[in-house]
Amino acid sequence: MSRIGKMPVTIPAGVDVKIGDDNVVTVKGPKGTLTQALHPRVSLRAEDGVWYAERASDEKKDKALHGLVRTLFNNMVVGVSQGFTKELDVLGVGYRAVKQGKQLVLNVGYSHQVFFEENDDIKLDVPAPNKIIVSGCDKQKVGQFAAEIREKRPPEPYKGKGIRYAGETVRHKEGKSGAKKK
Repeated sequence: MSRIGKMPVTIPAGVDVKIGDDNVVTVKGPKGTLTQALHPRVSLRAEDGVWYAERASDEKKDKALHGLVRTLFNNMVVGVSQGFTKELDVLGVGYRAVKQGKQLVLNVGYSHQVFFEENDDIKLDVPAPNKIIVSGCDKQKVGQFAAEIREKRPPEPYKGKGIRYAGETVRHKEGKSGAKKK
């Protein structure tokens, strides 16, 4: 049995869960509302305010889906109650980030500035010129948006300049050894 799939999901106060037709789950909370169609081979059941994921059979595909559906449901509950954040560090001489209204403006070594627009699902915060915080209630969208920002100037292995996740380590390469000695 799936170790993750059999773990219970506790619903915090202020979070409402509804399961509609075709296993469409809607979770409402203080941070927002998330809706997702979960696989029909795995069902969700409530018992005393605690939710469990149950699979239809012990087939290989159902076992694989069991933990996935439970994790997706748990991410929805955590997202609408606490939210998710990703922190990015901007490293490099002259590299900086600025928030202008609902836009993130990056100066990362190009001849032009790079712009990212904040939307309803994603909130951007720039507490310092070299730090970006991406937050929202949907874990997948937060991670994808942070990856798109990082993609504009990924960290390079020689000097370590670029945009990286907070806590990410970049393996440095040794540079050229110079002229050959005879």
